[in-house]
Amino acid sequence: MTYISNTLSNLAQQSAFATMSVGNIIMIAVACVFLYLAIAKGFEPLLLVPIAFGMLLVNIYPDIMQEGGLLYYFFKLDEWAILPSLIFMGVGAMTDFGPLIANPRSFWLGAAAQFGIFAAYFGAIAMGFNDRAAAAISIIGGADGPTSIFLASKLGQTNIMGPIAVAAYSYMSLVPIIQPPIMKLLTTHKERSIKMEQLRPVSKLEKILFPIIVSIVVSMILPTTAPLIGMLMLGNLFRESGVVRQLQETASNALMYIVVILLGTSVGATTSAEAFLNATTIKIVALGLIAFMFGTAAGVLLGKLMSVLTGGKINPLIGSAGVSAVPMAARVSQKVGAETDPTNFLLMHAMGPNVAGVIGTAVVAGTFMAVFGIV
Repeated sequence: MTYISNTLSNLAQQSAFATMSVGNIIMIAVACVFLYLAIAKGFEPLLLVPIAFGMLLVNIYPDIMQEGGLLYYFFKLDEWAILPSLIFMGVGAMTDFGPLIANPRSFWLGAAAQFGIFAAYFGAIAMGFNDRAAAAISIIGGADGPTSIFLASKLGQTNIMGPIAVAAYSYMSLVPIIQPPIMKLLTTHKERSIKMEQLRPVSKLEKILFPIIVSIVVSMILPTTAPLIGMLMLGNLFRESGVVRQLQETASNALMYIVVILLGTSVGATTSAEAFLNATTIKIVALGLIAFMFGTAAGVLLGKLMSVLTGGKINPLIGSAGVSAVPMAARVSQKVGAETDPTNFLLMHAMGPNVAGVIGTAVVAGTFMAVFGIV
């Protein structure tokens, strides 16, 4: 009997129930909500499912993120900025830069959306974060998860990388919920109904030269952006050159999805109750939301100004796509425009600012690194 009771006692002590705190239960509930949003509501399941499952695992079995645990090694690839750079290559291989080339004015809308980053930076300083932590937090405003992880790693802010990454990816996933109210608040029915002229055809030569020229120009000005911009443009060159179809297919499919699994689960696994349920995390999540809202608003407001200056040729809704969430933000611009007029097709027009936003966020990250002397 003693043997049996000791065995049962050891099993009970080794179970997760013996060490689970109220905080762990809260985080498990949050993970289940994320899974519900991803599976039942379809909110970016490719991001939310692995993030939520990583969150679930670490709050049941914390050792999975300790040295020797499976997700510890996944997370090291985040810290070394390997996974974010590979994500950018996959995005480049999947994305048509033609709308941006056809309408270079889209760069202005992509730049305007970065306003949220600087608003969050000064807000974080005001909340007591040091300058490097404030810079890492502020990039959430670009709605760009890989860049947020990349910059936090480069600035040595691995202690807050988890909340930053989760906030960034969560807001990316919730673009269809967060952006429309802001877009509708800042535009009139008439502005949302504006139909834009069809974009001019873009030649194959232009599409091939674009990633090469952007890589040279941006990397010469801000060499620290080379890992992100370089991989983004390399992936796009795979796509547009037409001579490495196998590489383009691998980068945009198999490799991309492998990286998403590794990155998503490791990011989710940084959200243990001890690391996540504190005042610092709440501040980071709040600042990220403020930054994202400011970035969306700035893009729409510049779109309104450009609409006036062009005599009503630009629909302000495409300005909201200047955040880096590709292609979700562009789809939201299309959706809100179609709600006003079902015959209005804004998707390709919105892809220009959307791609510009990806480049813009990477440039802002490189600027922060240059300011702080990171090489």
